[in-house]
Amino acid sequence: MRIGELAERTGVSIRSLRYYEEQGLLTSTRSASGQRHYTADGAERVEFIQRMYAAGLSSRTVAELLPCVESPSEETSDAALERMEQERDRLSAHIDELIRTRDALDQLMALNRAHHARL
Repeated sequence: MRIGELAERTGVSIRSLRYYEEQGLLTSTRSASGQRHYTADGAERVEFIQRMYAAGLSSRTVAELLPCVESPSEETSDAALERMEQERDRLSAHIDELIRTRDALDQLMALNRAHHARL
């Protein structure tokens, strides 16, 4: 299928599909005129990539997880799970930092309200 059809099937922009190729996440063949052609499993691959992005993973991390999809084995599955656990830990640390930042803002707002009430 051509890039426009893949974009339509998956709801992903043509620009995103080109980006996925640049990042090595998606492959295509080229026709004599240079048009991209994808296999039938291209849509499944794009949907997988989209799920990974929705989970907050970067292109680099998605690329690290692809061997588990391409060549499933106990080894690749263990490696993928370990990588996802690392990403979850990273996200949890980020959430903790955001909570601390929000709490600091709440304190500033309380100080401002108290100051405002004295005016």
